[in-house]
Amino acid sequence: MAEGFLPISRDDMEKQGIKQLDFIYVIGDAYVDHPSFGHAIISRVLQANGYSVGIISQPDWKDKSSISILGEPRLGFLVMSGNMDSMVNHYSVSKKRREADAFTPGGIMGKRPDYAAVVYCNLIRQTYRKTPVIVGGIEASLRRLAHYDYWSNKVKRSLLLDSGADLLLYGMGERSVVEVADALNSGIDIKDITFVRGSVFKTKDLSVAYDYIMLPSYDEIRQDKKVYAKSFYTQYVNTDPFSAKPLIEPYPNGMYVVQNIPSLPLTQSEMDRVYGLPYMRDYHPSYEALGGVPAIKEIKFSLTSNRGCFGGCSFCALTFHQGRIIQTRSHESIIEEAKKIIWDKDFKGYIHDVGGPTANFRHTSCEKQKTKGVCPNKQCLFPKPCKNLYVDHSDYLELLRKLRALPNVKKVFIRSGIRFDYLMEDRDDTFFREMVKHHISGQLKVAPEHISDNVLRLLGKPANNVYEAFIKKYKSLNSELGLKQYVVPYLMSSHPGSTMKDAVILAEYLRDLGYMPEQVQDFYPTPSTISTCMYYTGYDPRTMERVYVPVNPHEKAMQRALIQYRNPKNYDLVYEALITAGREDLIGFGPKCLIRPRNLHKSNKSTMLNIHGKTTHNNKEAGNKGKKKKTIRNIHKKK
Repeated sequence: MAEGFLPISRDDMEKQGIKQLDFIYVIGDAYVDHPSFGHAIISRVLQANGYSVGIISQPDWKDKSSISILGEPRLGFLVMSGNMDSMVNHYSVSKKRREADAFTPGGIMGKRPDYAAVVYCNLIRQTYRKTPVIVGGIEASLRRLAHYDYWSNKVKRSLLLDSGADLLLYGMGERSVVEVADALNSGIDIKDITFVRGSVFKTKDLSVAYDYIMLPSYDEIRQDKKVYAKSFYTQYVNTDPFSAKPLIEPYPNGMYVVQNIPSLPLTQSEMDRVYGLPYMRDYHPSYEALGGVPAIKEIKFSLTSNRGCFGGCSFCALTFHQGRIIQTRSHESIIEEAKKIIWDKDFKGYIHDVGGPTANFRHTSCEKQKTKGVCPNKQCLFPKPCKNLYVDHSDYLELLRKLRALPNVKKVFIRSGIRFDYLMEDRDDTFFREMVKHHISGQLKVAPEHISDNVLRLLGKPANNVYEAFIKKYKSLNSELGLKQYVVPYLMSSHPGSTMKDAVILAEYLRDLGYMPEQVQDFYPTPSTISTCMYYTGYDPRTMERVYVPVNPHEKAMQRALIQYRNPKNYDLVYEALITAGREDLIGFGPKCLIRPRNLHKSNKSTMLNIHGKTTHNNKEAGNKGKKKKTIRNIHKKK
């Protein structure tokens, strides 16, 4: 198999002896040939199956000639907006433009358009009207059917229709892209490729579909939020490759968008082959003069050990994209990759991560999933762990021990996240103990998200007492081992269901903990999550119960400020939030108060009244100016 970077210019094609490429991959990220980047995996998989692939990275979408630099591909164009949804990449939850883009050379913002997948496909169509266009990646995958778009505050059509692409591939894509390539190579017209798992196509002829579920039409879900919620949940419970059925969404003028059932999960040997392909494991050298690609720093010395997640968090899109069935690489495959990175000139002895969506998931949650898939209407861990849940960390522990024993390795960290409720179900605490002793860099990051059980229920997270038990055991193990290590909890504000009272409860918890997080994530309504459906419709699609949703920007700012109530910049917002929640008892000088009263700097009678809770006439209690100054100094000292 050919070594080296894939061609990005005609000169590269000539040097590699390629007259015409089979596929041209148009991507919104910089070209990084590393298995943490989707475009690298898909390109290398196609190459391994005998197809030539060239890369057009971040084309100028205002110049249609930018799409022609490699000529016309023999079989088709592949399009991907990048490793992130382009709108999440560009905007914060407050819809403010971000200042940097870690996936662009030099971290420069603005090198890709908003809604990049749609824009790139339409750009191709301006020049190549008949050449097949296949769109995929995270942005297309999560917008494959009609969806709520937070940035425009509208229900948008399937991305397949807006992009003008011929076919959309959702999920991870290795199986489906090869099947599509083989079909095109055999002479099948792109319009007749309606049989590939993990694909979405458009048609006016429903005879090509069978045993399907007919979803409400686009017009119906756009007009009725309750219908939208029901349609979304039908999609949600049809994401398993063993139990799902094809879904059909009707559009005006007799058009239908058909989603085929998901691709089968990769076997371990297939995963090993994918990650064993000849990646260069770095960004293209043409970016060196621009300062390289910042995103490489986070993943260059990390190892992917699994895919999929049966955690079922409401705000996460993994169910829609990677699925709930865990897929793993063998120890041998991971060790072989580790041996490549430990001799890198920039390696400092630290493997930054060994994991995936959830680090401590190294097998399916139960045996049934291997042949029958996951339960469509039940979660493995929520609201309580399933009685069939298989809990065992021994395989992951053995892998970590092997990595620790490699030469040049000082420390192996776990940074991709530990599911603490799953960990607490393990009766054998060997892994927990070794994790604390060997795999934490002073701080363990976990994601309780909230502490109000009402909000946790809607988040799809375990009850707060599970987190408390985890923290207790974590502290106990650190004490036994003579270590001073801390937990950094990820917390989320303004999630659907979170009232101002819930936000105050969280602030009180942080007060008692003596901790103020440096960063707080406001709930971000990204496509194809249960939480986003709740945000838009006001219904929990699992139960169709009404849900309180904080949507007012000012209310969201107050909830966020409560989590960081100690920050002086947040004083006014916190004060207003406490008044709104009817919790004036938290404004004062008692040990349980969150903030002091207003106007402390004024030495007037009303201030003295607020401070001492009684009348303090200057002529009776201060006595003279000296005593008055001393009183005020004491006040400020308290402050």
